[in-house]
Amino acid sequence: MARRRKRPSRSRVSGRSHRPRRSGARASRLKRLALINMLAVAGAIAGVFVLIAVLTPKPFDEQSLCVESDTLPPHTAVIVDKTDEYSQVQADRIAAAIRREQNTLALGERFSLYELDARGRFDPRGAFSLCNPGRGDQANPLFRNPKRMEERYTEMFEGPLDGVLDDLVEPKEAPSSPILEAIARLAQTEAYSPAAPSRRLLLISDMLQNSDAFTAYGGGGVEMPPDSPAPSSVADAITDRFGDNLRGVRLEVLLIPRDTHVDLQRGALKTFWDEVARDLGMDITWRDL
Repeated sequence: MARRRKRPSRSRVSGRSHRPRRSGARASRLKRLALINMLAVAGAIAGVFVLIAVLTPKPFDEQSLCVESDTLPPHTAVIVDKTDEYSQVQADRIAAAIRREQNTLALGERFSLYELDARGRFDPRGAFSLCNPGRGDQANPLFRNPKRMEERYTEMFEGPLDGVLDDLVEPKEAPSSPILEAIARLAQTEAYSPAAPSRRLLLISDMLQNSDAFTAYGGGGVEMPPDSPAPSSVADAITDRFGDNLRGVRLEVLLIPRDTHVDLQRGALKTFWDEVARDLGMDITWRDL
């Protein structure tokens, strides 16, 4: 009798049929891992190039020291109201206040100084407007030489500032004080337009406005004159004349107290200015010089 041949068990057949599948799955996993590794390496390389592009100093304008860009830099401006005289002690305090602003500038931030004259315009002898090129301690040593950066700061920024500051704090006197008009004119300039982010204005003044817009004189040194226009009317007139350019400005008043008007300055006049500033869209704060 012939022997019957045994059929292979299902488990063996099944085992043989699955071996190629396990091999194919392993190869697929290896390909995926290789692709992931390649993407990770490419991402790391791209990140390095992006980091270099961000940290590498950008070219700057030789005249303004501002980075060449289609956007304006943040801008801090200082207006010194010289339409009334002040003492030498006050002059020294004004200089110290300006120095404090200078020392807190961010890298690339624009810093402007202006002297207010009797016409509500800025005396060019007291004008300074440059971007902070950065001090040595603000340098990234991977891309900049801190010593050279400090030298450039001293020569191109601090030196011109010193020259303007000497005249800026010299006391003078003028027959009128168009303070509000000066602020509005500043906001008409391109560098201080609403397109500039983070606009700050340090106004060093006694705030005793005396112009067609309104006057602080005539109320006995304690109250505003009885015929004073409403603050909202003053704000509307300024907007009609100069445009709606002051909205968003942070106005910081460094008040020069006057012995004969100090009650007015800290009382009714401050309230009047607060309402005008609010209607013009400015955020106003006060402190004494």
